[in-house]
Amino acid sequence: MNQITNAAGRVFVAGHRGMVGGAVVRRFLQAGFDSDQIITRDRNQLDLIRQRDVEEFFDQERPDIVIFAAAKVGGIHANDTFPAQFIYDNLMMAANAIDAAYRWGTKRFLFLGSTCIYPRMAPQPMEESCLLSGPLEPTNEAYALAKISGLKMCQYYRQQYGVTFHSAMPTNLYGPGDNYHPDNSHVMPAMIRRFDDAARSDAEEVVVWGTGTPRREFLHVDDLADAILHLVSLDDPPNLVNVGTGKDISIRELAELVADTVGFTGNIRQDLTKKDGTPVKRTNIDLIQSTGWQPSVELKEGIRRTYQDYLQETKQGSLRSV
Repeated sequence: MNQITNAAGRVFVAGHRGMVGGAVVRRFLQAGFDSDQIITRDRNQLDLIRQRDVEEFFDQERPDIVIFAAAKVGGIHANDTFPAQFIYDNLMMAANAIDAAYRWGTKRFLFLGSTCIYPRMAPQPMEESCLLSGPLEPTNEAYALAKISGLKMCQYYRQQYGVTFHSAMPTNLYGPGDNYHPDNSHVMPAMIRRFDDAARSDAEEVVVWGTGTPRREFLHVDDLADAILHLVSLDDPPNLVNVGTGKDISIRELAELVADTVGFTGNIRQDLTKKDGTPVKRTNIDLIQSTGWQPSVELKEGIRRTYQDYLQETKQGSLRSV
């Protein structure tokens, strides 16, 4: 890995204040990158939705590598309520950055997507070849379409221009720096907050949306950051590769695991009026494993660590809830 850091040049981590971007910065520094090699910008410093601003940034900074972790993200409720914002913001950010990176000489562009790009009823576990083989899950279709466009742009720029622009599709993520908004967060942080609040208030029950039967796969964000560093080290990475654990768990089982972690002993009730989303979502990780990478954080340990991060961020007043 030292050979990579010495030869890599400057790295722009887009979205460094988010959970993924923050983990990427930490991992690259751990791997030996100097802090002055890593370029970051807050949203008020660089609006990726504005093409002119993005072009000026790439003209001035000329990053050698881009890790594109910037995105407008949210859970089922947010995606279902604000589809216009999800498709517009994510489309514009991806298109502006990918094109500007090519035109100003970026050597490597790693685009971060999501496994929601795969069809709702994709064969399980989902292989990369499932892409565009069937209808998407309606509750997050807008976000998925934007992400598909971004990864396809990387593929086509690589095909036409010979640049090493490629994509990684992580499964459901959790870990330090997650968003704990009570309505718009993903399932893991939503559960951690809800069960922690219930345990502290001695509530008799916690309500979990849907039937509890859908199965999901969860990857600790530190594992994703490690996979990103690994993919950047490859001379000829796949155009598109899944990043996950290859293991899934039902939402009900997850709720019970989180409840046990935070010390909630009350009743867990399913709200059957709420949508379930995709019935099953688990990735096939054979491709990335064939390149030499493996996940290392087991789910139970990952939830324990994440809950400790949640408590620490709450104490410090740094908890994200937007």
